[in-house]
Amino acid sequence: MAEASNTGHEQRQIRVEKLKVMTEKGINAYPQIYRPTETSASLNKKYASLPNDTQTDDVVKVAGRIRAIRNSGMFIDVYDATGKIQIYTSLEQASDAMKDMLGFLDIGDIIGVEGAVRRTKRGELSVASRDITMLSKSLLPLPEKFHGLTDTDTKYRQRYLDMIMNPETTETLIKRSHIITSIRQLLLDQGLLEVETPLLHVIKGGATAKPFITHHNALDMDLFLRVAPELYLKRLIVGGLPGVFEIGRNFRNEGIDTRHNPEFTMMEVYRQYNDYTDMMTLFEQIVETACMAVNGSYEIELNDRKINLKGPYPRRSMADLVKEYTGVDFMAIQTDEEARAAAKDLHVAVADDMDWGHCLAAVFEEKCEEHLIQPVHVIDHPKSISPLTKEHRKDPRLVERFETFINTWEMCNAYSELTNPIDQRERFEEQVKAREAGDDEADMMDEDFVTALEHGMPPTGGLGVGIDRLIMVLTSNPSIRDIIAFPTMRKK
Repeated sequence: MAEASNTGHEQRQIRVEKLKVMTEKGINAYPQIYRPTETSASLNKKYASLPNDTQTDDVVKVAGRIRAIRNSGMFIDVYDATGKIQIYTSLEQASDAMKDMLGFLDIGDIIGVEGAVRRTKRGELSVASRDITMLSKSLLPLPEKFHGLTDTDTKYRQRYLDMIMNPETTETLIKRSHIITSIRQLLLDQGLLEVETPLLHVIKGGATAKPFITHHNALDMDLFLRVAPELYLKRLIVGGLPGVFEIGRNFRNEGIDTRHNPEFTMMEVYRQYNDYTDMMTLFEQIVETACMAVNGSYEIELNDRKINLKGPYPRRSMADLVKEYTGVDFMAIQTDEEARAAAKDLHVAVADDMDWGHCLAAVFEEKCEEHLIQPVHVIDHPKSISPLTKEHRKDPRLVERFETFINTWEMCNAYSELTNPIDQRERFEEQVKAREAGDDEADMMDEDFVTALEHGMPPTGGLGVGIDRLIMVLTSNPSIRDIIAFPTMRKK
């Protein structure tokens, strides 16, 4: 590593000396503006039928980063956002100024080139340079061409190098943008309003999660970074908006792994006069729309598995899935003690104070999730693990909630929203007790939200989608760090 560092330092010194000579010659290596007239993509489209060994009189201006220099600058490969452009310079006919400029060039420099379009004898579309302009002199070398950027720590800390060296990284980030745009347009087309809610919360609420805490100096008070926008969005439904959604950052002070980053992108949707079955249909539409936007097909391949994302997806209760994969029927279990015993018999660790619902959820997580490869809505969760969800219309131990799993991953969480203020207060009080007992992920009492519900909230369906995890599926990336431009990293 030390040898590589020394080599990089030596190359930087050489490039700095080149920059000094350019400056002395009156060449601005960092000009204010350059306006290319074509891109790699537009050139290839426009001149697709140009025969080999043909020179045109069409003069264009292109710009991009140098990735290869051959034959003393006779051939230069320049890459813009759309692909490669070959630059050809006749060394025999080049002026002294042009030869000087070729001598100043290094791999990594960003240049502008004006010249005529031609196709070589070998069929390479090229620009025959008449003028080369330095647009940004690169003082540091790029990673070695044939090995590229393979060190994962450097990939994530210096994402710009990853993008330069690995086109698939740039493609993933472009797909990310297209996915979010397609989802946003789908929701807008359905009449939902995009809104913004606070990132700084006085009360931690809306999700079972450990928050980040910050301090506001002027108010001299601690605030929580948002773990979920849910309670604010539902206030807007109380206020009379028929349907709202928000796509934005949430923050959770928890572990980091291939599926979790402390700051992440969530989308939440709330629509009046809907229930959780409507949200299942909406989520299927979201996945189908986003998948077609970037893949042109409903079928993807992830971890050597083919997954069909075309809806509708099966709807299976959590208890039914546990019964299928363990043989234990939790719906036939009546007491918390029996539920804990059943879980322990399945070698699932449960605490001595765990109730029936938490035991069911623990067994599901450990024994069932690994089997859920194709999309499936896991419906009808226990009431005790769902403090913001409306009680199930057929069984008071359950709530009208679902999570959709794809590739064993939870992709979304959705409810028939709890609108009864008395019930909501009781649920919050249970959360407060859990928090006092040491559960720092439990919700706090939100008096203002309960007051909002007391003014009346219509029947409402709510849906939360982990945008990052959805993008991982749709772009076939197994790690969240590969689909976030700048993932959180440990300080060096």
